[in-house]
Amino acid sequence: MEKLVVIGAGMASGRLLEHLFDAAPGAFEVTLFNAEPRGNYNRIMLSPVLSGEKSYAEIVTHDDDWYAQHGVTCRFGERVVNIDRDRKIVVGENGEVPYDRLVIATGSDAFIIPCPGHDLPGVIAYRDLDDTNKMIDTCGKPGARAVVIGGGLLGLEAAAGLRLRGMDVTVLHLSGHLMERQLDAAAGYLLRADLERRGITVMTEASTKAVRGTDAVEAVELEDGTMLPADLVVMAVGIRPSVAVAKAAGLTVNRAINVDAQMRTSDDSIYAVGECVEFAGQLFGLVAPLYDQAKVLAATLLGDDAAFMPKQLSTKLKVTGCDLFSAGDFAEGPGREDIVFRDPARGIYKRLVIEDDRLVGAVMYGDTADGNWFFGLIKDETDISDMRESLIFGPAYQGGSSVDPMAAVAALPADAEICGCNGVCKGQIVEAIEGGATDLGAVRATTKASASCGTCTGLVEQVLAATLGDDFTLPTAQPVCGCTDLSHEDVRRLIKSQELKSQPAVWQELGWSTPNGCHVCRPAINYYLLADWPVEYKDDPQSRFVNERKHANIQKDGTFSVVPRMWGGITSASELRAIADVADKYDVPTVKVTGGQRIDLLGVKGEDLPAMWADLNAAGMVSGHAYSKGLRTVKTCVGTDHCRFGTQDSTGLGIRLEKYLWGSWTPHKVKLAVSGCPRNCAEATCKDVGIICVDSGFEVGVGGAAGMDLKETEPLVKVATEDEAVEWTVASIQLYREHAKYLDRAYKWVGKVGLDWVRETLSDDVERKALVERFDLSQTIYRTDPWAEHTPRESASRFAPLTDLTLEAAE
Repeated sequence: MEKLVVIGAGMASGRLLEHLFDAAPGAFEVTLFNAEPRGNYNRIMLSPVLSGEKSYAEIVTHDDDWYAQHGVTCRFGERVVNIDRDRKIVVGENGEVPYDRLVIATGSDAFIIPCPGHDLPGVIAYRDLDDTNKMIDTCGKPGARAVVIGGGLLGLEAAAGLRLRGMDVTVLHLSGHLMERQLDAAAGYLLRADLERRGITVMTEASTKAVRGTDAVEAVELEDGTMLPADLVVMAVGIRPSVAVAKAAGLTVNRAINVDAQMRTSDDSIYAVGECVEFAGQLFGLVAPLYDQAKVLAATLLGDDAAFMPKQLSTKLKVTGCDLFSAGDFAEGPGREDIVFRDPARGIYKRLVIEDDRLVGAVMYGDTADGNWFFGLIKDETDISDMRESLIFGPAYQGGSSVDPMAAVAALPADAEICGCNGVCKGQIVEAIEGGATDLGAVRATTKASASCGTCTGLVEQVLAATLGDDFTLPTAQPVCGCTDLSHEDVRRLIKSQELKSQPAVWQELGWSTPNGCHVCRPAINYYLLADWPVEYKDDPQSRFVNERKHANIQKDGTFSVVPRMWGGITSASELRAIADVADKYDVPTVKVTGGQRIDLLGVKGEDLPAMWADLNAAGMVSGHAYSKGLRTVKTCVGTDHCRFGTQDSTGLGIRLEKYLWGSWTPHKVKLAVSGCPRNCAEATCKDVGIICVDSGFEVGVGGAAGMDLKETEPLVKVATEDEAVEWTVASIQLYREHAKYLDRAYKWVGKVGLDWVRETLSDDVERKALVERFDLSQTIYRTDPWAEHTPRESASRFAPLTDLTLEAAE
């Protein structure tokens, strides 16, 4: 077995090992060095880790089990200090390792501007997880300010992530507009405007003179004398191939390590791959050519014929929610003409550059759906004279008439890149589909296409449709139940449009096959009628699950769980005494503190519920609705009341929201949280609605989850006052109440309708206030304390289970 040593556990070498293990398992005894104390992870996804959208665990490509499964000896956290080519030995900090073949995959190093103060604590690059964690740690300081030097992709991603963490962020860029290598001035202007709307300050034509500070960073000084206060300075001004170990070993190195088409260096036993490589005078930074190199090198190591051939590349980027695409040469020049499309209202800009009846360049902002089609025209040097008049409108409108929009996808060559994050081309997806991956989930699992940032999901689905033809169907809405062919969405729409205000009206007018519905549809219809017609419709208790009828959660042994409400997680000695008294009085076997900052009484007998309700109500405690499809908890931290990091009164806001929202019925349970600073002790970023308090006010997010699915909230709005935070929160919940499918959590609803639609709807001042008014109206009718409605004298028959509604739906 040959000894293969790999220096560098990045994305390129990781893909190389995947190819080797797939094609020839056991062919090599692999030792893997990495200067970082960890293995391969998707560096492209560091930005979501910085912003808090993903965790490090979610971007790990190869975990410890993977390396163990393939017998890889991992020397992580150990730098290579020398390569002894004569003895064929790699010398690490902790000892020597012999090799038969050696692969150098050392990647690149960040360039740090050698200005005064560049070595102060608080000046960092943005290349790896350690850099990311340093930035996250700085974000936790109240009022922290960041200066990002560099307005390229990496700098803007850093700026966006830091801003989402609550920092005040300024971006400095030397050129006249952002991302000048990928965008022209007009698209750069749109990008800048979008970033500034997100609260990021952008300064172009800004030259850094020095970083100022004594023991740590305090400010950045510009050449014009401007002084920008800073607690963190991120240098994102470029990268340099990491070639020190190769150069010291005597390999041929120009700007990077010279390799031939088989990825072989000047030493026949040593190969190189990734950003540290130079081939035919070219350097490579995008993931697609690095993955091509990895595939070629795997073939070379296995003795197969393969040759690396650089391809013309397009760039499709997603920066802070802004869609960007560029390909080819979009510089102005003699004999060139431009076709430009602008839609300022939607923030869409497209520019095509034509020369000699050929498309030579394309820049798009805001709508990049046709990017691959335009790129194909550029790469194939297609004569576009016949489509000149309609070219800007894309493939769906050529020759003055509509054509099959799938035609453009079907015409893409096999090597057309579909997923930039994971370097997946159309041919790989087609191969996976032909191998049995006939839906999006299967394609994602097989190829990783759309598994990272998700922006290519629509394109992957189009490849599925083009490949499978009539055998492909997009997921369709399922009927509510066997009583009808109508989906939940259809029923909601018809209840509103036909003004159906009772269950019999729904059964009759919508053609229900069962006269009174069934145990599946009745709870849903009851909720839709209650939400849409709160004045006209009267809630039907017989159409509720047993938990909601008994106002307690049924347990596996038939006993119940009772949870009194504790506003914002705040309690008192008298409340605690009341809970202790009922626990003793009714012989409650288990008393537990919940994750929602409340106390749960478990094991309560059904016959004791009315009396226990009466005792707790007499002590001033109302139901916590832990059983309901409604508001559950509002979790808080102590905020400015006690915490030295608190920026706002998070406890007060949480209590205010809970007292406002309690008792409201919703499509599914709703959980809120308010954190007093970006340290997020109340875990606001995994709730249905979460609010982070910052110095400038309140950042409201929606659509989080921490149950069967894990999902972080998405930013909804940033407001300056508590009143605004309350208004936006209530309006968002009412919008969810009025439009979501029954038993869909908020994050599923947001995923279906799109966050952009939610933001756009709530940004309309008139509509937002109207939503709040409708919520208030519903609360005046339906918000009552269920415990106060019952007394021990009520007949036990009221609590007898219904024959078809006894089981609670799975949470």
